[in-house]
Amino acid sequence: MITALVPLVVLVPLIAAALTLVLGRRARPQRIVAALALTTVLAISIVLLIGVDQQGAVVVEAGNWPTPFGIVLVVDRLAALMLVVSSLVLLAVLVFSIGQGLADGDDETPVSIYYPTYLILTTGVMVAFVAGDLFNLYVGFEILLVASYVLITLGGTQARIRAGVTYVIVSLLSSILFLSAIGMIYGALGTVNLAQIADRMSELPIDVQIVLHVMLLVAFGIKAAVFPLSFWLPDSYPSAPAPVTAAFAGLLTKIGVYAIIRAETVIFPTPELNPALMVVALLTMVVGALGAVAQADIKRILSFTLVSHIGYMILGVALGTVAGTAAAIYYIVHHIVVQTTLFLAAGLVEREAGSTSITRIGGLLASAPLVAVLFFIPALSLGGIPPFSGFIGKLGLFEATAEQGDALAYVLIGAGALVSLLTLYALVRVWNLAFWRPAADVDGDESRLLRAVEEAPDSTATLAETRATPRLMTLSTVGMVIVGLSLTVFAGPLYGLADRAAQGLDGSSDYIELVLPGATTGEGE
Repeated sequence: MITALVPLVVLVPLIAAALTLVLGRRARPQRIVAALALTTVLAISIVLLIGVDQQGAVVVEAGNWPTPFGIVLVVDRLAALMLVVSSLVLLAVLVFSIGQGLADGDDETPVSIYYPTYLILTTGVMVAFVAGDLFNLYVGFEILLVASYVLITLGGTQARIRAGVTYVIVSLLSSILFLSAIGMIYGALGTVNLAQIADRMSELPIDVQIVLHVMLLVAFGIKAAVFPLSFWLPDSYPSAPAPVTAAFAGLLTKIGVYAIIRAETVIFPTPELNPALMVVALLTMVVGALGAVAQADIKRILSFTLVSHIGYMILGVALGTVAGTAAAIYYIVHHIVVQTTLFLAAGLVEREAGSTSITRIGGLLASAPLVAVLFFIPALSLGGIPPFSGFIGKLGLFEATAEQGDALAYVLIGAGALVSLLTLYALVRVWNLAFWRPAADVDGDESRLLRAVEEAPDSTATLAETRATPRLMTLSTVGMVIVGLSLTVFAGPLYGLADRAAQGLDGSSDYIELVLPGATTGEGE
């Protein structure tokens, strides 16, 4: 029964995108169609998650073409969990953007292109999560790229066009590398199906395997924004409209991490590159956190913390253990929800204060106490304060790392703890200056940091007109805060689900048997 639902997570937003495009500038019908489509996708994803967790993973052969010749859609616990979280976040951001559009008109998100493009973005996300072969994973990435460029340049300002060009160039480089790797894999193994690649990979010489492995990791690493491939992110995300930034920050890099998990657990389950990945995780954590400390704009601070926390996820994957992968999966879910919430809260700050530069705003705790609370709670979680989900995720990662027992493992634990403190410091600095500091003191503090702010490539260095905050924007952010708190309240069941998902990813034999029943690992067909 649930098998029939798998294609719908792709078809529903795709059909809705076409329908909203036909509706043109009729804003109300477009909003209704988009909201209904994402609500439907969320409901389907929840049913899939429950069914997959109880009955096991499902495989769908599109068009009844037999595997591996046709398109194969695979939904296991990891894919189902990502479908639920991503559809939930996309729906919340859509509600936020609807509220913004109703209040401001559609200058920031013109309805004629925003809703169709947003639904195309959703389609790309869903394709990436259910793809059972490298080529359709590539297709999902390309759908994301096209939709992302349109969304990131909405409004046509100079800063957005510049950020969009940088984003597209970097993404195209990643796509070229990914496509080249796909071509080499197909040339060497005669297939792009993930299960069949895993089944045949051992036939290749080890040096060829390493080359293919590195190419995929670099291509996915650009998408995930791991160091040193993360330079594009802090300048690209903050310039976009608030709802677009929230969706990008919450989801797009996690799709790259998801692809890395698939590569490391299905195609290359051997540990040859694990030490190198651990070093990459270390550098990503530290460099991102140091960048966050040096910023004076809330969106840029959050963008750098986004980079640093990608390092935690890569660490869990690099461990190559069930415990590490389970902790990484839980941390991915936590970070998608919390990072999206913080960017939504930053959008509320921008409306209330006219800027997100912490040198130019203050007194928000007194003037907008609800916004202050909506920022404060996810900030505590991102900073790893007990008992929030960020602390639970980090604790799980540190415990899994400690099981390694070598010097590098303890260096990583120390670096992770330091990065958590640096993240907390950056967020406390935001709280002190933007929320706690009286508004009357802003002028006195501004001269000390103004030069740094004006030199930073952000678009909020000057104060804009403050605007009333619509209820839908606030309700959407409140809803995301509640979801974030539920990750703490229901941490036990969620972590158990993450552990079961990780067990299903332990080695490639189970995945191969699921997609290619009767295949013998390492012997080909």
